[in-house]
Amino acid sequence: MLYWYKQQLLDLVATIVFYTAIPLPYIKPLEFGRVACFAPLVGLMIGGILGLLDTTFNYLNFPVLTRSALVVIIWIFTTGGLHLDGAMDTADGLAVTNPERRLQVMADSATGAFGAMSAIAIVLLKITALTDMPENRYLVLIAACSWGRWGQQVAICRYPYLKPTGKGALHKHAIHSEQDLLPSLLLLLGLSGVIWFINPQNLVLSVGMILAGSAIATLTAAWFNHKLGGHTGDTYGAVVEWTEALFLCVLTSFN
Repeated sequence: MLYWYKQQLLDLVATIVFYTAIPLPYIKPLEFGRVACFAPLVGLMIGGILGLLDTTFNYLNFPVLTRSALVVIIWIFTTGGLHLDGAMDTADGLAVTNPERRLQVMADSATGAFGAMSAIAIVLLKITALTDMPENRYLVLIAACSWGRWGQQVAICRYPYLKPTGKGALHKHAIHSEQDLLPSLLLLLGLSGVIWFINPQNLVLSVGMILAGSAIATLTAAWFNHKLGGHTGDTYGAVVEWTEALFLCVLTSFN
């Protein structure tokens, strides 16, 4: 039992190292085969950090637009731009009319016009949505980061991986069936339950988070599969970014 807990902790550390730029002390060589299983939990941690910073900026009387921009910029740096880079590469690939060349374009490290426009759109959506959200911003940030990574798990579970190798290939070995989605889904349902328990007036917000998060995450993963016939590491990142951005936009109607 002690070994099991130690392994879970090491897997969590590996997930933080894999998905974020958060500096950690050196730990013995980590195994990254199960990082996808812990992605929503790390999303919850990232959202908590962003919510704490946003609350601090508010306490320091930063204007709401400035707060929102700072939070989104820190958001990008916290993840090392990993998911945003994937969204940009995916946009460049989808811009190619020849389906056979899309994966080649997505593998190119150079960013094209469509990739740049995609990044701008995502950043603008996040900043403007946060600016239009006067209340419960820290709760929404936590939920957005968590549901975005649950969408990645849905993409991993339900759709084929299009490359024989790559960073994203190892995820398929970690998430085999829809049963592997349940722990993270229960975590997110529990998050909404805690939000409602803390303040019963947030019932509509809690239910809205569940409905919007699950729907947007599922549909975003399905849309990229429809366009490409499967997923890659880049599209996993795109699912995270677009789920987060669209989730924030929808949640503005609940504030």
